[in-house]
Amino acid sequence: MATYAIGDIQGCYTDLIELLRLIDFSPSRDQLWLAGDLVNRGPDSLSVLRWVFKHQDSVQMVLGNHDLSLLAVSEGYGKVSSSDTFMDIIQASDGKLLLDWLRCQPLMLAGEGYAMVHAGLLPEWTIQRALGLAEEVEHELAGPNYRSFLARLYGNKPLRWNDELKGIDRLRLIVNVMTRMRLLTRDGELDLSFKGELADAPPYLMAWFDAPNRRHAGTPLIVGHWSALGLRLGPDVLAIDTGCLWGGSLTALRLEDRKVFQRACPGFRKIG
Repeated sequence: MATYAIGDIQGCYTDLIELLRLIDFSPSRDQLWLAGDLVNRGPDSLSVLRWVFKHQDSVQMVLGNHDLSLLAVSEGYGKVSSSDTFMDIIQASDGKLLLDWLRCQPLMLAGEGYAMVHAGLLPEWTIQRALGLAEEVEHELAGPNYRSFLARLYGNKPLRWNDELKGIDRLRLIVNVMTRMRLLTRDGELDLSFKGELADAPPYLMAWFDAPNRRHAGTPLIVGHWSALGLRLGPDVLAIDTGCLWGGSLTALRLEDRKVFQRACPGFRKIG
């Protein structure tokens, strides 16, 4: 038995199946951890979601920003971009079944000596604190008032965490940190605009994992989301979004020994 963490799939179904063949994945024997953004921008989001739903007993996942975008659009909220490729899910005969299941998936995982979240964690959060905050969002998404939550989810503010935050401001910031964050200002505010390579970031910004005194340091944290960062395997931060959508690769990381497996991807979207 092995557990594999896989980076952002984003609707690249053929590449997912080829990677699973490469690692000889068996749903009766092995487990998958998916780092979020199962859907959108790639050519076959519906097949990806159907495959994960079918094999849910062997799969754990966290929600990414594109997964949340799908959920919001399916309820009539959020904006549909010309590059979005998830309408086939909304229109499918089994679409409601898949969306209701997706809506009840976690924002963060922990186990096997690892934790996983799509984008990252603030330095002031411990793993246990972050899991509790994630549960606050999960409760809203799985609850009877989920449509109201999705309607108010989008926005960039507040930019700074405060334990006294309440209501939608608190929930929105948790979601933005866990599904959208890449960089922080030197005094700890989120910057949600920069998406490029870390070397090109303005000097007043730093990667969230470079923040000093991270309280979650020491527990290996698996993340996706930042394809321009590439594969980064540090002692306690393992970034595995390697840009399959953009012609990079789809990465699987075996948690037992941190061996990396990659499927070279033709790319559905081209940068620029």
